Amino acid sequence: MAAVLALEAPLAKRPRGRPRKTLDERDEGNRRQQLIKVAARLFRRKGFDATSTRDIAAATGMHSGSPFYHFKSKGALLCAVMEEGMRAATLRQTSVLQPLDDPAQALRRLIRSHFDTLLGPGRDFIPVMLYESRSLTARQRAGINKLQREYEAAWMPVLHALAAAGLLRADVNLARLLIFGALNWSVQWFDSKKSASLDDLTDAAMALFVHGEST
Repeated sequence: MAAVLALEAPLAKRPRGRPRKTLDERDEGNRRQQLIKVAARLFRRKGFDATSTRDIAAATGMHSGSPFYHFKSKGALLCAVMEEGMRAATLRQTSVLQPLDDPAQALRRLIRSHFDTLLGPGRDFIPVMLYESRSLTARQRAGINKLQREYEAAWMPVLHALAAAGLLRADVNLARLLIFGALNWSVQWFDSKKSASLDDLTDAAMALFVHGEST
């Protein structure tokens, strides 16, 4: 009997490069950003301790355990909220500075950008950082402090230039601390429905901190 030789089917070629992401994997970045945004809003309104991961999951339409797919803990999510806020604030202020600005105009732009970061629509990230940092680990706090220093570094040449021109009659480092302290406190009392506009706040801050500045 003649042997019948079966032909082997050719092996399927493996696709080159990385395998295609599934729908869930492609949506992972969007879901992560959604969690950060929702968590920022809830942490600001209710406080970190009073907000559960179940609250966050419900507000994003997820199952109660789903946030842990994206973040190891509620504390890691809190840190991500602050990191997101600082990075967005730094990009925002970088975009408003102009190379040819005189020092007073540069400070005006920085203050206006900072007010927008603190008080603009949906700006929950920085207020959370201001009042919930105690809930971070030491390592997380060090990372946030680094981002904060990078953000504030853009203000120092402007303040030094104002001081050199006689428009800032205070020690530059003390002036920085006092300016940020005053601006940041506005999150406690500002009400867009009752208070002045952000431009009005900027005018008032300039008149307060810069000698001879008029609106």
